[in-house]
Amino acid sequence: MLIKEDLDIKEKLKILSDSAKYDAACTSSGSSRDNSGAGVGNTVSSGICHSFAADGRCISLLKILFTNECIFDCRYCMNRRSNDVLRTSFTPEEVCTLTMEFYRRNYIEGLFLSSGIVVSPTHTMQLLLETVRMLRLVYHFNGYIHVKGIPGADPSVIEETGWYADRMSVNLELATADALKSIAPNKSRKSILTPMRQIQLGIRRNEQLIADSLFSGHIADCSASHDIGAVNSPATDYRPLPVMHPQMRDPRSSPNAYVPAGQSTQMIIGAAPETDYQLVTIAEALYRNYNLKRVFYSAFVNVNNDSALPSTEDGPPLLREHRLYQADWLLRFYGFTAAELLSEAHPNFNTFIDPKCDWALQHLGDFPVEINTAPKSRLLRIPGVGPRSVERILKARRHARLTFSDIARMGVVMKRARYFITCDGKTDELFRQDEDYIVSQLMDAEHRHALQISQNGLYRQLSLFDDNNENYAPLAAPICNNV
Repeated sequence: MLIKEDLDIKEKLKILSDSAKYDAACTSSGSSRDNSGAGVGNTVSSGICHSFAADGRCISLLKILFTNECIFDCRYCMNRRSNDVLRTSFTPEEVCTLTMEFYRRNYIEGLFLSSGIVVSPTHTMQLLLETVRMLRLVYHFNGYIHVKGIPGADPSVIEETGWYADRMSVNLELATADALKSIAPNKSRKSILTPMRQIQLGIRRNEQLIADSLFSGHIADCSASHDIGAVNSPATDYRPLPVMHPQMRDPRSSPNAYVPAGQSTQMIIGAAPETDYQLVTIAEALYRNYNLKRVFYSAFVNVNNDSALPSTEDGPPLLREHRLYQADWLLRFYGFTAAELLSEAHPNFNTFIDPKCDWALQHLGDFPVEINTAPKSRLLRIPGVGPRSVERILKARRHARLTFSDIARMGVVMKRARYFITCDGKTDELFRQDEDYIVSQLMDAEHRHALQISQNGLYRQLSLFDDNNENYAPLAAPICNNV
């Protein structure tokens, strides 16, 4: 392990932002753009990523590792112990300086801070805690902070970190315990779920404390307990967290704010032989039992050329990642369950048809749906119809009978919806309730997308910045997340 201690902060930033690029839990990539003299300002790629708020806003974040030193030897990770890569670390003061200087220049709106494991999980978590506490209390930084919870760290350190962070995440990484054992031998399901459960209960306890304070006018001191539980074991009993000293609270909030933006996690897709059914079932359990805000899916890249792991010479499994995100959207916003989308007999998503269309084709007896009379729950299950379109339809049909042209103007994707709906008892001119016919029509566009994704070079995994200036041919039509 080659550790460099005499690097300046800019050199450290380049190394430690590049080391963070495979964590998809806050998504997207940055870019470099010099000022040609004809415009105002320029763009620096190092460490800048983009996340999306619940209201759809794009937020720029400084995305870095505190250190890329690591005592773990996960086979999928570029920063694993056995790799001969240049290692360095920030100090808490350096992270604060970078965050404040980037923020003052309007490069970023917040910080995404993760880390390799140096010395021990608890030692690493203490360094992250010291950093975010300094940002809040010394630099009075009120921007967004996302911090990684380190599996195996002392619960008290994770708990205190939660009072300064907006969001925390503990990456599940691999869907099954067997995969963790073989690919990430230093991690275990229990070590990952323990802080995940702790953060969940901390959020719930703090919500209850705030509710009690509004009712009684004060919050009583009380002790905390930590429930571990498994993925499929819902949390039930809990006791309130002790109230933090006022100087230790997030200065933006009153009375207390414990991880107010919730928690998320990430699963690596394609490193182990799990099925899509296993992945969506686990994601559903995490949403239900751990109250996660997001499960992120990261297409596996064999960065270490490890012969024990799948080859990604033809590119990462991005089409599979795309299908999982579509299915995840159905779980969170459309009222579907994992068992409706897949089963042990049908364990993987259709390559060429999105999950919602695939489900509809397997349930043609439930269609066509009458747009003017169907309840919200049925409208949401029509391919090409999203939550916003449903709200517009429900509002508009109070005043008039809707036609195909009406709902098209409301955002309904007619190229998919026309095979599954009627408007005032009438069907579209291309309507035929025949599975083979519908599949052939839907596959025209989907097949083109799939072929373009599979061609090497057209798609790459999202990263913070490019190592060269290659030009990639644009797609004939972009892949759309509208389901």
